[in-house]
Parts: sequence; structure tokens; C-alpha cells
Amino acid sequence: MTRFDAAEPAERRKLYVDAITAHRERNSAFCTLEVDEGALESDDESTTDLGAPWIQFGDDTINLDCTDAELESVKSLLEGFPAFKIDDLHRPEEAEGVNVRISAKADPNRIAQFLDDVFLEVYELPSTVRVWAVEV
Repeated sequence: MTRFDAAEPAERRKLYVDAITAHRERNSAFCTLEVDEGALESDDESTTDLGAPWIQFGDDTINLDCTDAELESVKSLLEGFPAFKIDDLHRPEEAEGVNVRISAKADPNRIAQFLDDVFLEVYELPSTVRVWAVEV
């Protein structure tokens, strides 16, 4: 993997595919994708109550944190991805929000579509948001 961030929709999806592929080839525990915090500071409407949005992928599972309202958006989004399903919801007492685990037994391109849709639709980020592969 030679690049670790992207801000254009097609380039972000390619970044996700590359990160998932590198994660699988390296047999790492997971890969982590995180929104550039600089983008959040300049647009308060894009800020989630839980800080900079991030998504992890490992063992064919997508892991993310969200608010209860964002969880409803996740559930709506899943209607367009019938091969994906929520496996676990965890509401830690010591933290705000909900941790969601979604099984995603699909090819990297389909997973990348879902990940980008989560950033754009669930977290309501602009289509030009920069996302970083911070761990592979």
C-alpha cells in the first residue's frame, strides 16, 4: 500500500479496497479508517457527538461507533446491502453511543461501497471528506 488518504469518492473507495486487501494479505487483526479531523473543525454540522468518525474492518466484520440516531441510519443503509447484517450492539457504560458490529462477507469493492456510504450518509459528511487509513 503506497497511499494512506483520499478525499474524492472514487479514490476513497480505492483506498478502502487497498486497505482491506493489505489487511488480509498481512493477516493483521484489523484495518482502521478515520475521517480527517481537520475537516470536522471547519464544518461543525459534520461533527459527530463521539468525535472523529472511524471504521474498523477485520475477520469479515465492520466495527464502528455511533449515536442512537446514527444507528437508525446504519439500519436504513443496511437495507441496500442484504449480505450485511448487524451481529452485535454494545452500549458501554463508560462511553457515549453504541458500538456496532456488522458481518460483511463480501468482496472488497462491495465493502468499500458500504464504508463510504457510512461516512457520507450515517455520519453526514461531505462528499469531499478526507479519510485516512491509519492502521492496516
